[in-house]
Amino acid sequence: MLANLIDPTQGRVVREPEGAGPGYWAGAPTIFHDDRDGAFYLCYRLRRPRGIDPDRGYVARIARSTDGVAFDDVAEVTRKDLDTLSIEKCALIRADDGRWHYFVSSVDAATGKWRIDSLVADSLDRLDPDDRQPVFTADDLGLEGVKDPWVVRTDDGYVMLYSAATPVETTTAASHTSADIYNTGDCRSVSGLAVSPDLETWTDEGIVFEPAPGQWDGYCARLNGAVRFGGAWWAPYDGAAGVDENYEERCGLAASADLRRWKRFSTAGPSLVSPHGSGSLRYAAPLIVAGAFFAWYEFARDDGAHDLRVVSRDITGLA
Repeated sequence: MLANLIDPTQGRVVREPEGAGPGYWAGAPTIFHDDRDGAFYLCYRLRRPRGIDPDRGYVARIARSTDGVAFDDVAEVTRKDLDTLSIEKCALIRADDGRWHYFVSSVDAATGKWRIDSLVADSLDRLDPDDRQPVFTADDLGLEGVKDPWVVRTDDGYVMLYSAATPVETTTAASHTSADIYNTGDCRSVSGLAVSPDLETWTDEGIVFEPAPGQWDGYCARLNGAVRFGGAWWAPYDGAAGVDENYEERCGLAASADLRRWKRFSTAGPSLVSPHGSGSLRYAAPLIVAGAFFAWYEFARDDGAHDLRVVSRDITGLA
């Protein structure tokens, strides 16, 4: 399994959080490797604790690298740009026509619910938040929240995995007062899937991965992305037993033949954790390029902050 290929404690720091202590995070990565220029494109966000202006997820950035380790920031969107209370995980992909599609998740200022929008441009420096188009709102899908997109090209088009908040008995309109229902316990944090022929028109296929009641991942089961390895799709996922572990999830592993039906391999507990602080290791983003396996991930530190790291290993001959 891929979890056996890496030691997350050996990862190299890609981005530091702005400050020390709980609530300061650099992370929520996704990664895209562009075969046209051979570069890695990393999406990540920075967060501050509540009450530190601007707080929560206040900026999302795109960074470029030739080796997957040393990155230079090339574009960003801020909380103000999106008229939102918080930004979370975003995703970037380049279409066959050369245009960049940047999928951003943020809190809808009108409803307090998470949503996904897209920005499209011929070059990264021309991505304009004012031209963003809706992809999914929570109400579109009959959900309480939708965020954290990951997009991949497949033989049949494009697939998006996303994080969804589904209602429970305690869900009410007041559950959105804090503008983050995932942190209230008034939902279940699950994973959904949508498909598109062109990155612009999306068809939702619904929920594909759910928490395991009574287990270490009984509240949250959030697929972060997937990589083809040994004839299957392997995906790290974030798990939490309850809402008290929200923001401090740990990493499990699942596999699928089609990105829709998943088998857990982390049934007794998480497969990857940090030895520091809360033990959180989350938002792991895997990629295989030219016989090398990479994973970028958000990692808890002793001081309670999270930094963004990458670990890699040569897997030539293993797949």
